[in-house]
This record gives sequence, C-alpha cells and structure tokens, in this order.
Amino acid sequence: MLVQSPLDLLKTYWGHSAFRGSQKEAITAILQGKDVLALMPTGGGKSVCFQVPALAREGICIVVSPLVALIQNQVSALKDQGIKAIALTGGIPQNEVIDLLDNCCFGNYKFLYLSPERLKQELVQERIQQMNVNFIAIDEAHCISQWGHDFRPAYLECVKLRELAPEVPIIALTATATKMVSNDIISALQFNEPFIAKDSFSRKNIALSVVLSDDKKYRLKTWCARLKKSAIIYVRTRRNAEELSGFLNQNANSATYFHGGISKEEKTKRLHLWLDNKVKTMVATNAFGMGIDKPDVGLVVHYQIPDCIENYFQEAGRAGRDGKPANAILLTNETDKQEVKNQFLSVLPNTDFIKTLYNKLNNYFQVSYGELPETEFRLNFNAFCDTYKLNTMLAYNAFRILDQNSVILLNESFSKKTTVQVVVGKQVLFDYLEKNRKLVAVVQTLLRTYGGIFDFITTINPFLVAKKAETNENMVFGVLKQLQKDEIIAYEAQDSDLSLIFLVPREDDLTINSFSKKVQERHQLKVTNIDSMLSYISNTKTCRNRQLLHYFGEHETKNCGICDICKNNSKTEVSEKEILKDIIKLLKHSSSSSRTLMMSLMHNEDQVLEGIKRLLEDGQIRVNSQNEYELI
Repeated sequence: MLVQSPLDLLKTYWGHSAFRGSQKEAITAILQGKDVLALMPTGGGKSVCFQVPALAREGICIVVSPLVALIQNQVSALKDQGIKAIALTGGIPQNEVIDLLDNCCFGNYKFLYLSPERLKQELVQERIQQMNVNFIAIDEAHCISQWGHDFRPAYLECVKLRELAPEVPIIALTATATKMVSNDIISALQFNEPFIAKDSFSRKNIALSVVLSDDKKYRLKTWCARLKKSAIIYVRTRRNAEELSGFLNQNANSATYFHGGISKEEKTKRLHLWLDNKVKTMVATNAFGMGIDKPDVGLVVHYQIPDCIENYFQEAGRAGRDGKPANAILLTNETDKQEVKNQFLSVLPNTDFIKTLYNKLNNYFQVSYGELPETEFRLNFNAFCDTYKLNTMLAYNAFRILDQNSVILLNESFSKKTTVQVVVGKQVLFDYLEKNRKLVAVVQTLLRTYGGIFDFITTINPFLVAKKAETNENMVFGVLKQLQKDEIIAYEAQDSDLSLIFLVPREDDLTINSFSKKVQERHQLKVTNIDSMLSYISNTKTCRNRQLLHYFGEHETKNCGICDICKNNSKTEVSEKEILKDIIKLLKHSSSSSRTLMMSLMHNEDQVLEGIKRLLEDGQIRVNSQNEYELI
C-alpha cells in the first residue's frame, strides 16, 4: 500500500514536477514487486529510482554501495531533506553497530546504506531478517560482474539478501554496463524476468575530444585559463595529482588535488573548496567524483589513458550535468599509448606464476600436501618476494587473485603503503644530519632511491631501503619515526607484514586449476579493455559519441556534430591566404609564440606552422628577443 504517490514525493523532496527518462517505468515496476535492472547514464538520476519508491511504501530500503564516500554523500543528502537514513560503514565499534541496527528495526528509518562486506557478518544478517524491508537497491551493480571493469568479489555477497528478504524486489543500478555485464548482473542476483529500464547513455551536451600533444602541461594550463566553470583533471597516480595541481597554481590557475593518501579532514576541506567554487580545478585520481553532484563542471580532462572505456565514459560523464555545453577531453600522446600497456598488462600474473607463488607460499610455512592449517600466518611480503626472487607487482596481484578465489584470506591492510615526504629544505636536512650521523645511511638511501621525495608524498619500500643501506627493516622504521618526531618528514607507517589464513587444503596445481580458466578470461578481458580504449583513441573517422554508444550496445546512426571528429569532418578546407591573414591579424595586437598562435587560431596546426614559415620567408614577420613572432 502506498503511503504517498511517487510524483508527490518527487515534488516534495526533489522539487521536480516530472520524472526523467525511464525513472517512472522503473519505479512503477519495483512498486509492482518486479526486480529491476536500471541502466542509466552518469547524472541520469539513478538514486531517484529506489529512493522514491522506498519513501512511497512503509518499511526500510537496504542500499548496498561500494564506496564509503558515496554512501556518506547520499546519506547526508537524505538527512538534509529530513529523511531518516543510516550509514553502516567500516570502523564503527560493535556496540554502535548494534544500536544502529536496532534503530533500523524499531526507529522508523527509511534507508540503511552498507558496504557488501557487511553482508558477511552474522549480526547484520540476523537484524536484516528482523527488519520490515520494502526494497533492496544494489548501486554500482557492475561491481558484481566478473566481466565488469570494477569487479569486486565482495559484491557476490549481495545475493544473500535474496535469502534474508525473499519476498522483496531488488533494483540493480549502473551507468556502465555492456550486454555481457547486464546478463551477469541478472544471473548473479537471481533475477526472474526482471524489468529492464534503459536510457540512452548519450550525453548530447558533452563535446568529446581526443587531443594528441607532446606538451600536455601547456595544453592543460591553456584550457584551464580559458574556462569559466569548474574542471576535473583525472590522473592515474597520487604524485601526478599533486604535481599537476602545483603546476596549475604556479600558472595562475586555481587548483587543488584529491586522492586516497590525504586525510579525511583534508579531503572534506578540498572538496568543499571546489564545490563552493573557491577553487576552479580539481586534479584527482579516478576514485573522485562518484556520488558528488556538481552540475557546473564545464571540462573533464583525462591526462592519461584510462584502463577501459567504462571508466573513461563514467568519468567524462561528470561534465555538464546541468545540461549546458561542456567538454570531455582525452589528452594523450604516443608515449602514453605504450605506458598504458606496460602499467596494466605487464603486471598480470599468468597461471604458471600463480602456481609457483602458491607453491612457494606453502613451502615457506611448511604446509604439507593435503594439509589445511588452522592458524593465521604473518608474512613479510617484501622479504618473501626477495627470498624467492619474485617480481613484487606480479606477486601482489597473484596474492589478490588467491584471495578473490577463496584460496587464502588476506588482511585488509595488505594494500596499504608506507609513505614519506621531506618537509624541510635541503640545507635544513643536511644541517640536521650533521648532528645525527647515525641516520645518514638510511636518509641518503631514501634520497638516492626516490626522486621527488622533497616535493611529493612518496610511497617507499622499507625492505628495499634496508637492503640498499645494508641494515634491517626495524632500523629503517626506527629512523623514519625519529625523522617524523623531529619534524623532518611527514610519514605514514605501514609495515610490510601481512596476515593470511589458508582456506583450502594444499593441493598445489589442482588448487589453482579450479579457477585458472577464470584467471585467463579476466586477463584477456583486461587486454580487450586496453585494446578498446586504444581503438577509440586511434579511430578518427567515426563520431566519438557513436563509438561509445556502440560499445554499450546502442546503435546510433546520427553523428553528434560536436566532437573533434565531427568538427574536423565538417570543416571546409581553409586557404593559405586566409591563414596568413589570420596570423597577421593576431600579431597586430601583440607578439606571440607559435604555440599561442596555434591555440588561438581554429585552423589545422600544421597549416598554421606552414603559414608562419611562409611569412618568415617573405619577410613579413620576424622572431624577437623573447623568441616570439612579431610583425616587421
């Protein structure tokens, strides 16, 4: 029975007079008790599809979401609207968890947001069975698919909600799903004849472009200087985020950076500077932006090639959510194309490597064939890799695969890093070392091994430092703590020990063979993803929008008219006379470099360079002492 009509709720809480796209159909279907798969673009209003029906019925809606930031943003937004919502994230003491779950059972709350890992806890399972659950929502549902770009094994726990609340319909939502991923979601969640709500992924207001440049920083600062709205610059590493943010600020472009290595307080501060338009440009790693609704982003730049079309498309879609014209630019060059293969493909362990590592791991702990130890082991990861001469990145990924396939259980801190940044000047450091000679060997090794440690938060390998300095890890950690105490470095500690539990008896190759085909398929998927991304970059014939829609199963025949390819195809050939005239017109105002001329003139860059050469030969322009062109 409806407490209030969906349209009235939309007007009351969201201020809209009508639903968009397939929202109404998805809401109607779930209110009729049908399972729903909602495929909608970034900014397409997916959350409305479960929040409105949850409010329309008595009871509580359980929402599974992958990111703490995403959960907190949605819960905060609901609370601001006067809607009772609870976030059950990590780090909450057990007694508080019990209180929060009791509130869900008896406190008239409308939403319980939790991570998929929480579904493994017996206490959570028991309480869900006691709740009056009206709907279940699986956000970012592509995470449940092994064919998805962001597969998270913990998401497979979502199917437990079927057992805990068997009569309750489920809505699964995603902005990036191919046909294969959609089918996998339906299968994994045990949907029976679901209603599929699918809106076109096309964002007609976003002009997609691929720009090839060997001087990417110059391009970036020029775009940011011209921009009147907000921008997001996506990079792959924390160092890139800090470095580019600093570069933009040095060139009169207000910017800040955002990545997983900064504190919660600092993240909140930087986010609000950007949301409140006190800082124009956010330089961030790809975790940024999910669940953040900033409508006036006029530019999204990918400074490096993403690892798949899905990530690229989702991140590019954070531009122009206000429906106004916006640009999404992939800024790249030939060097980037090779680097993306090296970064994502060269560190994929094959089946033979996984078998070798698993064998070494059992031997290391003296586990005999057929034995299943009933204890938790601690392992110094770097020392283990050094003992058996294993590539650390291949070994790291192999451990992750063993964990994902339930051969071992790794502790959660396995992926954490030890980071260091020198926070004093070089002279201050050298004066300090003069008075603390016993620290010199370790500090010198750090400086020689890690360039940029004065400028950036730098991930270090304490085991490698110890080996190079001919000491032990404990000594290195002791030196780092002393330097931190004396305010010479900023230091975040994480030793290289990990804890693991064996989950199956040792059967050597047989253990790995049970999932080896799956590993090969996942690796081939990564290869295919990179190839698709590189094909998108290289294809200069087909409209960018049509390329992306085709990837997601939409067969659009009409060109967008605003991407770089459409614009180039619609350009008429410009005469040399017109180009020369435009160059002279610009130089009448002020002298300019070739870069400035190319960026200012909307002509082919090669033609502009030829025009400059012609004017020099004809004696109409010259190069001045600032290495700029001026009229004679």
